Amino acid sequence: MGVGAQQPLEDHKFPTLTPTSEWHRGARCSLDSVLCFLGSSSQQRLSYTILSDLAMALIDGTVFEIVQGLLDIQHLMERNLYNQRLKLHNEHRVLKQEMLYKHKEAQQGCKPHNLPLLKAAQQRELEALEQRIHDEQQMMDEKIVLELDQKVVDQQNTLEKAGVSGFYITTNPQELTLQMNLLELIRKLQQKESQSRKPFS
Repeated sequence: MGVGAQQPLEDHKFPTLTPTSEWHRGARCSLDSVLCFLGSSSQQRLSYTILSDLAMALIDGTVFEIVQGLLDIQHLMERNLYNQRLKLHNEHRVLKQEMLYKHKEAQQGCKPHNLPLLKAAQQRELEALEQRIHDEQQMMDEKIVLELDQKVVDQQNTLEKAGVSGFYITTNPQELTLQMNLLELIRKLQQKESQSRKPFS
């Protein structure tokens, strides 16, 4: 969906209100009230059409549940990925400590004239381990990035199918920023409504 210039609210004429349009108007007002949490550049990219379409999508509360479910899954996945990386880091730390301990023991039992050769061999062994650690950490980080990217695609696809304006599969940085801002708006609006515990007014 193209993003046009944002129309001032005071210039917009609302039609005669039905229960649905009244709810929509209230949702739009609530969305406008949380826009202040975003920077001015982000606000400019959120056109009147996008916000109006978003308000319509929020009417039955289903989108709130979908977004919350997506966030819960994302947080669980991030926690699991963090734990995997932490486990790998700890394994590497133990490997290096064990190697350094063995090297120290070997040096203590080595005859003086053989010590230079032993230290040179140990240095090569340590460098090989450090290279292995670097490669495995890099592979882990690449795996994490790929899984996070796939999670973004899954979220985009789910929200697009749910009819949430502004969401579709894209890797464009500007569009991703816009989608993040929309998610932040939905999240803050959900918090606002949860605190008030009453319908939009």
